[in-house]
Amino acid sequence: MKCRFCAAPLEDVFVDLGSAPPSNAFLTAQMLNAPEVWFPLKLFTCGQCRLVQIDEVQSHAELFSPDYVYYSSFSRSWLAHAERYVDLAVTRLGLGRDNLVMEIASNDGYLLQYVAARGIPCVGIEPTAGTANAARQKGIETIERFFGREFATDFVRERRAADLIVANNVLAHVPDINDFVAGLASALAGNGTITLEFPHLLELVAKRQFDTIYHEHFSYFSLHTVGRILAAHRLRVWDVERLPTHGGSLRVWAVHARDARAQTDAVRALLAQEAAAGMLEDGYYRGFQAQADAVKNDCLRFLLEQRRAGRKVAGYGAAAKGNTLLNYAGVRPDLLPYVVDASPHKRDHWLPGSRIPVVAESRLRDDQPDFVLILPWNLREEIVAQLDYIHAWGGRFVVVVPQLDVY
Repeated sequence: MKCRFCAAPLEDVFVDLGSAPPSNAFLTAQMLNAPEVWFPLKLFTCGQCRLVQIDEVQSHAELFSPDYVYYSSFSRSWLAHAERYVDLAVTRLGLGRDNLVMEIASNDGYLLQYVAARGIPCVGIEPTAGTANAARQKGIETIERFFGREFATDFVRERRAADLIVANNVLAHVPDINDFVAGLASALAGNGTITLEFPHLLELVAKRQFDTIYHEHFSYFSLHTVGRILAAHRLRVWDVERLPTHGGSLRVWAVHARDARAQTDAVRALLAQEAAAGMLEDGYYRGFQAQADAVKNDCLRFLLEQRRAGRKVAGYGAAAKGNTLLNYAGVRPDLLPYVVDASPHKRDHWLPGSRIPVVAESRLRDDQPDFVLILPWNLREEIVAQLDYIHAWGGRFVVVVPQLDVY
């Protein structure tokens, strides 16, 4: 296996989580009697560019199939995040009716709906049919394609280059990262801006967020590595923001290398912080296995203790990160009988691997569990506020990342 960016041989293991089915490959009732395909979930660190990555053990097209179940608009906090971003970008870049905004991996129109509401022309690029159709129902033009150099070249030839390209939580999902970033450079207008959001590897390591590792995430980034990847395609980082989303993310503002905008102090400060943390050294990437195992063991110990005591535990949030945790810990319905989720696209399905049923929220009121295990811990505050009523029967919340917390 070679690095997907710089092609250096990959020898250093970052973490090995055994094997698991794809985290969003939810099962229908008809599929429960059929075997599931499990793939290795093993990450490597490139000794040259420090890109942490997994091999493409399942094809891109299979992972992001037409029946893909993740719809962005079912999280109120994520919608609020998108709306704040649009307000910021429009003001900062002076966008108006003469500009074009392109979002890659636009999902169900969660973000572009706020662009369209301002009367700014926009287009979404989204390969999964269900989410693309949901976006069209909101009036958002959506092209069902995977983005890359060929698509970008054709799009600009037939239409025009984009003044703002938005790519939220998609850079990690790309197996051919050079083709993708070359496409960004091709699709961007001469004085245009790209914004990329992605979980920050620094936060993943510091907060033991091993459950954010799954097959859809091919790569895990520092600002240092992203800067190298952009520079290889004549783009450069202009500014960076640290965000609380997904347990700690970065928003990178990038432009063509020839653009006159000066790099901000925020970029220099974060690069210095990464270097001080050791992210340019081999030692930083060793020892994460023990951190992942500690979280897994604490989770399993808690569930076993509750079962022995006769207490009921329910899960909330059929998130991909939850599937990584449950499968690595070997949790099955005997320890966690069901998981509640707000999305109708996930309900009446079963989690991949663990085969735990996904049910409606009404089950909580009927069952009155002693504990609700929040699997998407990044939405902890939103979920606690939504389910505050469990305190009426003495129910308590639990998260296990970055450490076991019962409250």
